[in-house]
Amino acid sequence: MGRLGLFYRQIVAELRKVVWPTRSKLVTYTTVVIIFVVIMICLVTVIDYGFGQVVKYVFG
Repeated sequence: MGRLGLFYRQIVAELRKVVWPTRSKLVTYTTVVIIFVVIMICLVTVIDYGFGQVVKYVFG
């Protein structure tokens, strides 16, 4: 039981060391991630469409 308490105390100590982002940084990071995901979705869609057209051409 003592080891479990020590474990939780260490978790709390580590969480206190974390530097949490400010609201503006969090909004910036979130925006960057959303833009990146949208770009990747567009890229995969274009590649998928291209492969689909090639398969239609090759196999009729």
